[in-house]
Amino acid sequence: MTSSSYRQPWLHDRQIAVLGNATVLSAPDGALGAVGTGLLVDDRLVLATFALTLGAPGQWEAPKVISSTSRGAVTSLWACARNVGDAGPDPSVEVHTQREVVSGGLREQICVVSRSHRPVQTRIRLEIGSAAADLAQIKAGRPPRDAPTLEATPSGFTWFDRRHRTTVQATPQPARVSLDATPSASADSRGYLEWDVELARGLPVQLSIDIDVARREPSHFDADPGAPRVDWSGISVRAADRRLDKLVDTGLEDLRCLLLRDPLAPDDVFAGAGTPWYLTLFGRDALWAARMMLPFDVHLAGGTLRTLARRQGTISDPETAQEPGKILHEVRRTSVVDIGDGLELPALYYGTVDATALWAIVLHDAWRSGLPPDEVRELLPHLQAAMAWNRRAADNDSGLLRYLDASGHGLTNQGWKDSGDSMRRRDGSLAVAPIALLEAQAYAVEAARGAAQLYDAFGVEGAASERAWADVLAARIRENYWVTDADGPYLAMAIDGSGIPVDGVGSNMGHVLGTGVLSAAERDATIARLNSPDLLGEFGIGTLGRSNPAYNPIGYHTGSVWTHDSAIALLGMVREGQPRAGAGIARALVNGGAALGYRLPELFAGESVAGMPAPYPAACRPQAWAAASALAIVTALLGLSIDVPGSRIVLAPMRPAPFGPLTVTGLHFGAAPLTVSVDASGKVGISGLPDGVEVELE
Repeated sequence: MTSSSYRQPWLHDRQIAVLGNATVLSAPDGALGAVGTGLLVDDRLVLATFALTLGAPGQWEAPKVISSTSRGAVTSLWACARNVGDAGPDPSVEVHTQREVVSGGLREQICVVSRSHRPVQTRIRLEIGSAAADLAQIKAGRPPRDAPTLEATPSGFTWFDRRHRTTVQATPQPARVSLDATPSASADSRGYLEWDVELARGLPVQLSIDIDVARREPSHFDADPGAPRVDWSGISVRAADRRLDKLVDTGLEDLRCLLLRDPLAPDDVFAGAGTPWYLTLFGRDALWAARMMLPFDVHLAGGTLRTLARRQGTISDPETAQEPGKILHEVRRTSVVDIGDGLELPALYYGTVDATALWAIVLHDAWRSGLPPDEVRELLPHLQAAMAWNRRAADNDSGLLRYLDASGHGLTNQGWKDSGDSMRRRDGSLAVAPIALLEAQAYAVEAARGAAQLYDAFGVEGAASERAWADVLAARIRENYWVTDADGPYLAMAIDGSGIPVDGVGSNMGHVLGTGVLSAAERDATIARLNSPDLLGEFGIGTLGRSNPAYNPIGYHTGSVWTHDSAIALLGMVREGQPRAGAGIARALVNGGAALGYRLPELFAGESVAGMPAPYPAACRPQAWAAASALAIVTALLGLSIDVPGSRIVLAPMRPAPFGPLTVTGLHFGAAPLTVSVDASGKVGISGLPDGVEVELE
């Protein structure tokens, strides 16, 4: 096979479980073995094969999985063995498996139950295969090579690669532990565990397999699981439409299992972007996930802000795109080489135009939501550095923040739509660099005004200057980005290197809502365009309008629906005082999430198939800002705004309620837990609010 014949493995039919730095991807039949399956730890495949069969030598057969599901760290499989037990059409031997990612590895609990009227004697066999392959190799679709040699132990195997030591230990101890003697390139990488069992009717036989993966060599970013650091057990959503409850429960568990600890300060937790491709710190992703969680938990925002501040740029380096004051795009365990794409990123990479402003926005919002003043104060020097970077980024002939990859092997596009083909004109053609993204300007305006409020509150100079600069930049948005087509005025996605608007109709305009940039008329035009059939489909807002010649419903940023993108537009409508305008988006997201097993994916196709959303084949599941979007929907339904320094809370629930009466527990006003309810008539109830807090009902 040539390098060009390898393709990124698709994940739409995989069961995926994650905890921190480890992910297990299972095939539909539950086995690990095909490309795109296995156990990954620290962005390395360490276990390539894990396959259960029953029978006898020469008669081995895998049980047939008939039901499977994944949530958070656990994949559950329900299978039937058809080659053992009673003859006839109905299987009489069941295999129940709970596959759980644990800190530092994997635990497999297997329960075999017979329904046969006579005792069933059989063997259970597990095939184990080692691996040592980097994530880039897996993502490129290249099969693992040079697998480490297995060393047999009485209860399993041990093997070593450059980065890890992997140990497999089975309980009870197997009757046989053997190594594969078949001559092949990977012969010394496979082994077998076997048990002789007698299955009495209704009496389960249980096996437990513990796979422990220990680091042998440090990397640039050894982040461990952060789930034990948070307690979200008090968060509960109960709606008349119970689909919303399930969506929130799954989103919370998925997000919790994506949490990682900062290796430089393990008490600080942030959300890894998504698994399996982006299970590390991404500035933009982590900030949006933390922001969406703010009404429920301010500590995630605090940990995220500090983790990014520790790595804030201090020098100018074109290779890493680092600049003083800039917030990073991503930090990996090793450098990233995208085989066949020409992309080569250093382990610490700053190629993002919007994360710096988003960092400032989240600091402001976290302060409003109750982040302790001492924690805010210690971050103010980083805020000043971030705001200085924003100004320098706009210090050019356009007066706009824009980006251009100076290294020649970095990201072509450096906003959240970072694929090379995302910036489309109305005629479908590609825009030329440097690009000045619409949302990057709007974020910068919001960041400057929020920074001014923080400076005033903490006695820091510069508030007036920030407000003045924000006003100038807001005027530039108004002057440069509004374009018109047959349906009226709308905001272009960007300004290209020639100073021409990138006038493809795209979802970027949804990110401007709620930033304080738009007049009432501009707000209404933007909301109308987002809710138009060109963008809003059955399950969310498309990244590119259907009228564009480049529209592709399954294109990464050219027509697909991104969960967080729709949720951001929804929140923006609420912040603009137009909650009812977002009801269709909220319903679309819940409809899509329910149809996809209540696990909101990174993205999915912009068109449905027989009323069902079609998966994007290579999407991360779970993905942090998609999981957090379930909580953003709840915030939008309540029309909730919290202002701890101002001793004020605003509630403007959607009426009529899209999902019926609603009760939300686990919200917080500072340290005080809140419960908010909205009944069928729209009447609001709130409990737990401290004395002296003003409640504004709209």
